[in-house]
Amino acid sequence: MPSKDIAFHHPVAFWLGCAAVIAGVLAHLPMLAMAAPMHYHLAGMPMDNMMRVGMALVPFGVLLAGYGLMPRMEQMRRTLHADRSPLPFHIADGVPLNREHWKLVTVLTIALAVDVMKPATIGFVMPGMSAEYGISTSTGGLLALSALTGTTVGSVVWGRLGDLFGRRSTILLSALMFMGTSICGAMPAFGWNLLMCFMMGAAAGGMLPITFTLMAETIPTAHRGWLLVALGGIGTSAGYLLASGAATLFEPTYSWRALWLLNLPTGALIVLLNRYIPESPRFLALAGLEDQARAVLQKFSGGAVPMIPDAHHTQDAAGAQPHEPARIGMRRLLRGRHAPITWGLMMCAIAWGLVNFGFLLWLPANLVKLGIDAHASSALLARSAILALPGIGMVVWFYQRWSSIRTLVLFIGLTALALLFFFAIDLTDIRVASITTVGTVALLLSISGVIATLIPYAAEIYPVHLRSSGAGLIAGSSKFGGILGAALGVLGLFDHFMLSALLIALPMAVAGWMLARGGIETRGHGLEAIQDALAE
Repeated sequence: MPSKDIAFHHPVAFWLGCAAVIAGVLAHLPMLAMAAPMHYHLAGMPMDNMMRVGMALVPFGVLLAGYGLMPRMEQMRRTLHADRSPLPFHIADGVPLNREHWKLVTVLTIALAVDVMKPATIGFVMPGMSAEYGISTSTGGLLALSALTGTTVGSVVWGRLGDLFGRRSTILLSALMFMGTSICGAMPAFGWNLLMCFMMGAAAGGMLPITFTLMAETIPTAHRGWLLVALGGIGTSAGYLLASGAATLFEPTYSWRALWLLNLPTGALIVLLNRYIPESPRFLALAGLEDQARAVLQKFSGGAVPMIPDAHHTQDAAGAQPHEPARIGMRRLLRGRHAPITWGLMMCAIAWGLVNFGFLLWLPANLVKLGIDAHASSALLARSAILALPGIGMVVWFYQRWSSIRTLVLFIGLTALALLFFFAIDLTDIRVASITTVGTVALLLSISGVIATLIPYAAEIYPVHLRSSGAGLIAGSSKFGGILGAALGVLGLFDHFMLSALLIALPMAVAGWMLARGGIETRGHGLEAIQDALAE
């Protein structure tokens, strides 16, 4: 791709920062290699001078590379205001998928798989880490809490950065932080792991909504919906497979530390693929970089987009004046014309987090209370998960062929009904494995459908100057629901199976009602047309 399509704002700073991060990570390896005869046991060992230098190089490198990704101040000032660009996005939205689209889809799928792999790795490192540091299971659980908190913060912060610095820049910033947090694999103290796990979670939580935002702003309208949903399904599945595969291949020989060290090559892979990650043409137009925006549009439209005069001397295709500039602000998501949709999506996301990180985590124990022994309950959950997998294809079909908002509302409603089904099972004291299997399959399928459509819908519904922030806010809400679910689990709410099912079903149902009333259709509509519909 020509350099004017893909460029760094300060390339020397970016590449020097990358080199500093890599050097900082490599400085930790000699001490780790010395511990090879002890199966890489470093707990309690003092840091040597080279490791201390490496600890300083990593944050310095991330900050320097981050500066290299940061737009110049005048461009940042322009992105603080939203204005309708006269560029013919409708032409690029109407072209068939071409090679450039598939390159982007492939690279973003890889990035999302790597992104999902990072927090998924935690479950595989905790047993070995707890044994080496001599900590209890509950103390080791702080690692998961740290990562989950990081993903919540990262989703919101990265969403904001994505609207200020650009989609591509924030994806690469996440990759850099993945590389830097690989030093977690050489930390001799558990406390450092908590800090690095928070940073890794922030990077992982941040990349998720940005990949959906970039995809939504680049893929033609006719294919946007199904590719967004498929990206989430395939990327998530691939990420969990990568985490489990890495644990199987490397942990027996190189200990749990190898799983953290993989952050370096996997993060570097995303950086090396950066030439296939263009900046969003809509963001470029928003930032006043019309020439770059036109170049990206032409690349993805196969030359169908004409070279038009500069935006400052042109009106839009209909001859209307550009819309009044509107300052970017998170409050616009919660108060303005998007408020009903935002509150509905946030409530749905929090309720989803309560189900996924609370109700489902306690479901095996509660199934035992329903009369199913522990081994049978594990087998039932595994069988239910397999039966629910084909449902993702159904979700993609509904979202693309039927309706985006109705599909989301449908699976929200099914989730509420599945929870009420468990409420009824416990209330009527039914102890039949086949009936419980039906309820479990329904719950797994419905919550998979909710999360598969929730972030894609958020990436479509907001205007370009708020799209990244909106998607990040909704993604962060789902993680906040997870933190809330974990806390309620510790307090014993999920010991009361019937009560917990009812309490989570209620906000899920309310969210579905809010979105059914306030949500609008995005299937088959260009992103600009969606905003025009909301403005009416």
